Amino acid sequence: MKFFDLFAGIGGFRLALEREGYECVGFCEIDKWARKLYKAYYDTEGEVEYEDATKIVPELLPDFDVLTAG
Repeated sequence: MKFFDLFAGIGGFRLALEREGYECVGFCEIDKWARKLYKAYYDTEGEVEYEDATKIVPELLPDFDVLTAG
């Protein structure tokens, strides 16, 4: 299953879901330091990345099964 990590923080939801075999297709985090740590800890290559959730166009998001929001 695939998920999108909204208000990702440093990736708590991602850590749990990836351990269960889910695949992250993208994330959004406005805090630059949290985003920097997130990208250092997780392999985000090929994923969509947003800094500001108010600028997301839902129709442009990749397909996913679960939306997480911290």
